[in-house]
Amino acid sequence: MNAQTAVSTARIIRVALVEDDAGTLKSLRQMVATDHGCELVGGYRTVKEATEAIVRLRPNVVLVDVNLPDGTGVDVVRSLSPLLPDTEFVMLTIYQDGDILFDALSAGAHGYLIKPVRADQLLAAIHDVLEGGAPMSNVVARKIVRSFEPAKSLPPVEPLGPREREVLELLATGAMYKQVASKLDISINTVLTYIRRIYKKLHVNSRHAAVERYKRMR
Repeated sequence: MNAQTAVSTARIIRVALVEDDAGTLKSLRQMVATDHGCELVGGYRTVKEATEAIVRLRPNVVLVDVNLPDGTGVDVVRSLSPLLPDTEFVMLTIYQDGDILFDALSAGAHGYLIKPVRADQLLAAIHDVLEGGAPMSNVVARKIVRSFEPAKSLPPVEPLGPREREVLELLATGAMYKQVASKLDISINTVLTYIRRIYKKLHVNSRHAAVERYKRMR
């Protein structure tokens, strides 16, 4: 059997994408297209589009962004995973927030990759999750390991600046990062910079922990 015949008789992995950024969606399409063992069955930019189409298409793997215009990728996974028990969901996002990570895994995701991701990493994750693996970026795996470490007494917090307090107050209301950026008229990268500073000053690793510690401070 030659290589071409082997590919044609092997199982084709049907992949769907959920990503609101047009440029990123195009890039992901191109990455998936380089693997002859994968077939892209659709790309969707909202929770509504994704949930309506994917339940009909029944792909093998769905790559899901977290922040979408009408909700979150976690909403997509939570809605579809009970309906599609044979479909694997992998989050593909810039968010390293511990709460989002554990929400996604609790909703039914079996992988969590941090953008930007290389084509070889993406394709390896698609194959890995179908073989029973749980593909995760190193920083995500470390967060999960740390969640099992015994609780330690936290050192005193450092004072937060006015802008950092504004960001944290918005996070406490449940606002997503894009919403924080919009309300404060700053870029999402600036929001992420503030959040890293907040976590460092409060000695925490997640939005929930930051909000709880801030409430105690007040």
